[in-house]
Amino acid sequence: MNKTRLVKWAVASFVIVSVAACGGRGSGIFGRDSVSSGNAGNNERRENDQNGFSRDFDSAARANAVKKGDSIFDLFQNNDDPNVTLRVNKYLWNASLDVLNFMPVQRADPFTGTISMGYGRPQGSSRAYRATVYITDPALDARALRVALQGAGGASVSTETVRAIEDAILTRARQLRIRDTKL
Repeated sequence: MNKTRLVKWAVASFVIVSVAACGGRGSGIFGRDSVSSGNAGNNERRENDQNGFSRDFDSAARANAVKKGDSIFDLFQNNDDPNVTLRVNKYLWNASLDVLNFMPVQRADPFTGTISMGYGRPQGSSRAYRATVYITDPALDARALRVALQGAGGASVSTETVRAIEDAILTRARQLRIRDTKL
């Protein structure tokens, strides 16, 4: 009997909070635009726009300017801009992971095109390396790829080694692209 009473209390509390949160703009407990009666006389203010001209705003005009995210239901809508695309070439991304698979991935950010890898030893080598790969363009060309390579203990790596790794990544990326076009 005590469990049913607790469940009823929890459901009633949830309903009350939900109704209060979904109330009209500014009237619910999560409302942003509620104006207290004490501030009713101080509604005007002056703002400068980007050209330096001043404009008068009052709280009623600000309340009518609806922003996205003012309602709890806006969280469940797909408000993503369909015109925004990732600026990273997927073939370069996957080829970088394939070629440098002997290094552990520490951080990968596909939105900026950065892959940070920890120290690893290539097969047949006694020297450990770590790398950071930067993919800066959606095009599949050498300008879109930059590899920063470092030896163990902060030792520098020759530019020929870095160039060989970049060439291997570009070659693998072209292979992946050709494979996808044959499907």
